[in-house]
Amino acid sequence: MPDEEREKKEFDLTNPKVVTKYKCAAEILNKALQLVVSECKPKAKIVDLCEKGDAFIKEQTGNMYKNAKKKIERGVAFPTCISVNNTVCHFSPLFSDETVLEEGDMVKIDMGSHIDGFIAVVAHTHVLQGGPITGRAADVVAAANTAAEVALRLVRPGRKNSDLTEAIQKVAAAYDCKIVEGVLSHQMKQFVIDGNKVVLSVSNPDTRDDDAEFEENEVYWVDIVTSTGEGKPELLDEKQTTIYKRAVDKSYDLKMKASRFIFSKISQKFPIMPFTVRDLEEKRARLGLVECVNHELLQPYPVLHEKPGDLVAHIKFTVLLMPNGSDRITSHALQELTPAKTIDNEPEIKTWLALPVKTKKKKNGKKSKNQMVLEKLLLNLKLYAQGEPMKG
Repeated sequence: MPDEEREKKEFDLTNPKVVTKYKCAAEILNKALQLVVSECKPKAKIVDLCEKGDAFIKEQTGNMYKNAKKKIERGVAFPTCISVNNTVCHFSPLFSDETVLEEGDMVKIDMGSHIDGFIAVVAHTHVLQGGPITGRAADVVAAANTAAEVALRLVRPGRKNSDLTEAIQKVAAAYDCKIVEGVLSHQMKQFVIDGNKVVLSVSNPDTRDDDAEFEENEVYWVDIVTSTGEGKPELLDEKQTTIYKRAVDKSYDLKMKASRFIFSKISQKFPIMPFTVRDLEEKRARLGLVECVNHELLQPYPVLHEKPGDLVAHIKFTVLLMPNGSDRITSHALQELTPAKTIDNEPEIKTWLALPVKTKKKKNGKKSKNQMVLEKLLLNLKLYAQGEPMKG
């Protein structure tokens, strides 16, 4: 086997250790999401919720692979964000921010974790109310959820990224909603949260991307954002931006001492993954970040907004394209929805939803010897990562 091919197999889903790391990161992330959802109550400070999400991920991932011979990086892969109502994404405020949740708010929670650079991400929408969600709030959440279910069935080997772009727009339209422009779904690899293969949320002459085909043993995060408005969000205040990622392919000789100081800190603490300014010395960071961003050393994740009164829902999940089908490893149960719109008269959407996620088992229902060996190996790898005795 050529060295290049051998190296590729060591870091893709053909390696059971890689699958285990993805699933361990996902398990921690799902629990972190559950924690944050449980804390989403009227008058809860958003910054406190973000901190709780990140702290849980850091603690839980820190407990994994403690006894590994080689140091394994692990922790937050994307800082916890809490974006409310018409705010689309990336709201993760500074400690000084006093913004709180209110009864009836539509809360979007977005977060990510990783173990050894194998990343899991998730986003979920939760409405602060008791009983079923109704009206336009139900429509926009149902649109995002149905689009996510369709996406899960279309992100499969042999399908193209453009198939997914067209499908999710049709789903949103069925609920009289729009897919939000500018949202991208990406292939992921070890330590790469935004790989080269991309799925556009909306395709138009200005945003066309290269056609790409999904392949077995790839990993994707699928990002669905729906709106009751126009789906054309705007940046209202650059000062709200608190999440950045180092652009590893850029270099520049920074002039300001504060810029050099903060960029050195970022390079040490967050060489690859996105980070929040809260994890830096905030006052010094604000001074130095401007020059870093102006010269493209850092990629900002801006806080975007639809118009006041619009409602925005967000569902994101991580999917492994395994030989036996698509494996969605991050999710959270939705509240009960009673949308005004339905897909009853949408045969194409129903056809997509009827597609299987997994390939069919053999008629006798028995697992092959190879399947049983793989499952046992995955279990033992997980036990080893947690420092527990392995099974014979």
